[in-house]
Amino acid sequence: MSVEKKDYKSLPVTVEKPIPVTYDLGNLSVFDSNVLDKNALDSSNGKREESIKDLTRDNVQLLINQLLSLPMKTTTDSASSTMTLLQLPEPTTELPREKPLPKAKQLTKWEKFAAKKGIQSKVKEGRKIYDEASGEWVNKWGYKGANKKLDKQWIVEVDDDVKGTENELVDPRSLNRQDRKRLIKKNERQQKKNSKNNA
Repeated sequence: MSVEKKDYKSLPVTVEKPIPVTYDLGNLSVFDSNVLDKNALDSSNGKREESIKDLTRDNVQLLINQLLSLPMKTTTDSASSTMTLLQLPEPTTELPREKPLPKAKQLTKWEKFAAKKGIQSKVKEGRKIYDEASGEWVNKWGYKGANKKLDKQWIVEVDDDVKGTENELVDPRSLNRQDRKRLIKKNERQQKKNSKNNA
């Protein structure tokens, strides 16, 4: 038994509906509130699929007609290709979220302590400070940072506390580098601990 295939290309582009459909062009949606024929959509009806296709075709045609009424802009990417762009309006229908809202991030050990003691977080200052010696703005830390000023000095004053001790002959520049590395390692340990507690 052969089923005749409908030639959708020959159908008219104008579609008449008893109740006009509503559009949400921002979401590329059509809302058809017309009454459906129960018999045409009944599972026992052999032409059910055809009825659904006809209904879908009509509504898609209405949507395309609306889209083609929007302002268009033609752009040329290269000598051979051109693109036609449509500026869609803002969506009017609120769509539900695909995924649930993210869970609130757990406080770190320091944040809990600060909240308990009423410690306010510091106002963030800029990342650069003015270096009077060079007359330029330099980073506080990082590449060519002001915290590495001691590393570049060719002569360093020895602290009075280390005079006469075994640390007197230790180069303060190397100590400064070691302190920074120690702080970085400590910070990494604390970050791992916090992420472990959050998990």
